[in-house]
Amino acid sequence: MSHEIHLLCRLNEGLVEAGCDEAGRGPLAGPVFAAAVILPEGFSHPQLNDSKQMSEKARELLREVIEKEAVSWAVVAVSPEEIDTVNILNASILGMQRAVRQLSPKPEFLLVDGNRFKPCDGIPYKTVVHGDATYSAIAAASVLAKTHRDAYMRQIAAEYPQYGWERNMGYPTKEHIEAIKRYGYTPYHRKSFHPKELEPTLF
Repeated sequence: MSHEIHLLCRLNEGLVEAGCDEAGRGPLAGPVFAAAVILPEGFSHPQLNDSKQMSEKARELLREVIEKEAVSWAVVAVSPEEIDTVNILNASILGMQRAVRQLSPKPEFLLVDGNRFKPCDGIPYKTVVHGDATYSAIAAASVLAKTHRDAYMRQIAAEYPQYGWERNMGYPTKEHIEAIKRYGYTPYHRKSFHPKELEPTLF
């Protein structure tokens, strides 16, 4: 049974406000994807919520709605190499900043999921813990980041079918860890962090 989720439309009335979020901070493989979205005034959708709380089918449906109805949206991937160079937190922030810079019109305020961000071109911002379950624009960004990342992981899963990325999306599931032990790492794996049970498995 579906129930309506009531998210806050915006923080600042009358400002061009963008929501920012990322997907893929925890996986062992694949990029982190970041999204920024400006929704039209008064936008609402009964199923829009934190993307982690939604079914895959609902996320795909919402992706279409958001991409069609948003004033502006952008999705950016930050590669495993860059994650290894700057660390996952900084890679997530860089991705969100790059997505914001692709928006037109330029946002006057940013709502950012989580508790960490760095100034972006002088645009005022607010970080919101559980922001993807609080503000529509952050929820919309979470849906785009997650669906774009999942589509990418399904695509590269065809190159390395033994890791089950189309199912685990690069996260450290038992299946994924066993595959790394057996077949080693791929160019899509992040070198900078791995679970304890993989420590003897060096690159």
